[in-house]
Amino acid sequence: MTKKILVWLLATVFLATVSPADAQQPKKIAKIGYLAPSTPAAAAQLVEAFRQGLRELGYVEGKNFVLELRYGEARAERLPELARELVGLKLDVIVTATDVAIAAVKRETQQIPIVMGNSTDPVGTGFVTSLAHPGGNITGLSSISPELSGKRLELLREVVPGLSRVAFLWNPDVRGAVLDYRETEGAAGSLRLQLQSVEVVRSEDLDRAFSAITKERAQALIMPAANPVGFAKRSQIASFAQKNRLPSMYAQKEYVDAGGLMSYGPSTPDMHHRAATYVDKILKGTKPADLPVEQPRKFELVINLKTARQIGLTIPPNVLARADKVIR
Repeated sequence: MTKKILVWLLATVFLATVSPADAQQPKKIAKIGYLAPSTPAAAAQLVEAFRQGLRELGYVEGKNFVLELRYGEARAERLPELARELVGLKLDVIVTATDVAIAAVKRETQQIPIVMGNSTDPVGTGFVTSLAHPGGNITGLSSISPELSGKRLELLREVVPGLSRVAFLWNPDVRGAVLDYRETEGAAGSLRLQLQSVEVVRSEDLDRAFSAITKERAQALIMPAANPVGFAKRSQIASFAQKNRLPSMYAQKEYVDAGGLMSYGPSTPDMHHRAATYVDKILKGTKPADLPVEQPRKFELVINLKTARQIGLTIPPNVLARADKVIR
């Protein structure tokens, strides 16, 4: 047997023992974008929840996916540029943290799939055609925040004796916040409460907003979801409420962790964790239009008893008994 024939036979045997999987080309690295309107520090828990969801599905950052993170730093005017930047990277999918981010990316692309990590009301805001059949390139999760507005106001009235005037801290430029305000306004009328509209669009608006609340002698304040400025400045808002002995109600637990009194709504980190399943399905070939929008499966009432003591408020036992989490 010649040397050339021997080499050929050895090569043939070697190739025959290589499995089809070993012979394949390396898998494509998925390129995922993430746009948050707030700051890196404010969104850190949400980003980590999303990353954890991907890890549980077998994704390893740097090995089979890369994550392009962009933050608006609580400045809405930055979002269009950041959205264009992400779209220009030719990503496989873009995850958006809240309504203003969804709107910014939606304006830039109708081709790249968009996964909503948290939308107040995707149908009411026009992001999707319906929850069951989203249509287009957007799907993900809804917090159904407007539907919970009345419940938040009822809970606030239960814990504040003689409540009559409530400040509503919101951003009218956010689509979902407009729906939240309308629902809260209707509930306030039914409960015979006076609702004070206090608009916060930019960080610079906070001092003016605080002055308006104290000037009008509001007895409590309520803050819906979908306010990037509020989320980024939640410690400052909670501190103001404590200093002025104002009971406060929020749509997200993160505000209570920062010193707010109460929150009622779905877990935002859990929603971002769930967003990873949407990304996984899209990367495997499912079209966003074929993935129904998911609504929350669990709502949490969180109460900060430490804050209640600081502002001299006693939480009624029947409300405390309904709490899912109590911070002592």
